[in-house]
Amino acid sequence: MTLLPRAVRLALMATLDIGLHARARPVSSKQLAARYDLPPRRLESLLQALVRAGILKSVRGPQGGYELARERRRLTLAEIARAALGAEGEDEGAPVEKALCVVLEDVEMGLFERLEQATLDDLAARALKKGYGERQDFGADFAI
Repeated sequence: MTLLPRAVRLALMATLDIGLHARARPVSSKQLAARYDLPPRRLESLLQALVRAGILKSVRGPQGGYELARERRRLTLAEIARAALGAEGEDEGAPVEKALCVVLEDVEMGLFERLEQATLDDLAARALKKGYGERQDFGADFAI
């Protein structure tokens, strides 16, 4: 079970993936959507929210895509989560949902305090230990 909304999990996943794979060239939204079997439209709106928040930057052109706007160590997981929650929008919800939100507010505060202490670099280090490493594309990118 996870307390993080799907939009936050997708934003963390996308940002981590871009942080690990956008070294040589930007990662396209099509690549991300295909890699994680996600609907491209949903992912694109989330990526644009991350660009507006200054977490990602968009690179135009045939080799374009997304890359980190700052170093991994300078991006907190809480910052990424807040951008994703802002992209998701808020609805009023039913009275029972509102009551549940009041009860879970302390849990959420504790979760965001923890996310504030962790960086994308911390998450990348854990991913690398688990074998979700950076691509090892040793092919030549240049011509002599």
